[in-house]
Amino acid sequence: MKIIVPMAGRGSRLRPHSLTVPKPLIPVAGQPIVHRLVKDIVKVLKQPIDEIAFVLGDPAWFGDEVVDSLKALAQSLGAKPSIYRQDQPLGTGHAIMCAEPSLSGPAVIAYADTLIRAEFDLDPDADSVIWTKRVTNPEAYGVVKLNDKDEIIELVEKPENFVSDQAVIGIYYFKDVAVLKAKLQEVLDQNVMNGGEYQINDGIKRMMTDGNIFKTGTVDEWMDCGNKNVTLDTNSKMLAFIKSDGDEQMISDSVENINSVIIEPCYIGENVILKNTSIGPNVSIGNNCVIEDSSVKNSLIQNDTTIKNANLELAMIGNHVKFDGNFTAISIGDYSVLE
Repeated sequence: MKIIVPMAGRGSRLRPHSLTVPKPLIPVAGQPIVHRLVKDIVKVLKQPIDEIAFVLGDPAWFGDEVVDSLKALAQSLGAKPSIYRQDQPLGTGHAIMCAEPSLSGPAVIAYADTLIRAEFDLDPDADSVIWTKRVTNPEAYGVVKLNDKDEIIELVEKPENFVSDQAVIGIYYFKDVAVLKAKLQEVLDQNVMNGGEYQINDGIKRMMTDGNIFKTGTVDEWMDCGNKNVTLDTNSKMLAFIKSDGDEQMISDSVENINSVIIEPCYIGENVILKNTSIGPNVSIGNNCVIEDSSVKNSLIQNDTTIKNANLELAMIGNHVKFDGNFTAISIGDYSVLE
């Protein structure tokens, strides 16, 4: 089994944080989004992973440090790492085809801007499985249309009339991804574009026309990281899941606690100093941070940041920030100084 992870985009909806760090690399509950996503998919699949292929964008944004971390992630999961580049933002189908040498055999394709919690077995009768989540407002999503055998027969984008309540979340399984590759090559050769881009859906629709059987794999939780508020909500949910699972250390042994209170669940990284401070619940703090004379709730703070005299809730703060004040509900990017 292979996992293909297109992650070339930087993520404009999560600015200012994605101005300096591509969105898939922003940490949630102590780990980059893409790291958590890949690990969760491996858990769901319950089978050995031979290769994990990452499709990255501009080396100026996805440089050697990013490549090294992704290679280490794949190797930690017992898989061969492969790195590809998408040099132009030409859509989901184009990004997949940038990994053309890896497109053979059984594979999962997952876009790296979402997190999941799921527990199911792949349907052995399906040529493909499309992960979905039941939603209350399907008109806001791309959804699947099912026949009386619960097979997917159509993909419908933001339907005006009810089609189904199962939204496509951007994770797909193919019994042989080479079939998708052949159809996407047709899309590229025939220059079939939607919105100026080559889309995975155009390859999938051609597979359906050829009679390939598509089934759904429904996830229990689908957690977006599209903007600040939903990322903070995802961070809170992930902290609760991790605490319940009990298989990760959430508070580093190197944390220096000086007259401070930690209200779980929280993730606190290495070499953090807490002084006269209340942390939590639902707070993630990266490495090498100092928080003093403050209260922090329901927030996400990245690495190497100093916070003093603050009362923060629903705050998302980047790396190398210096913050001293009494603001709330803030969103501050890397290298900011508020004093």
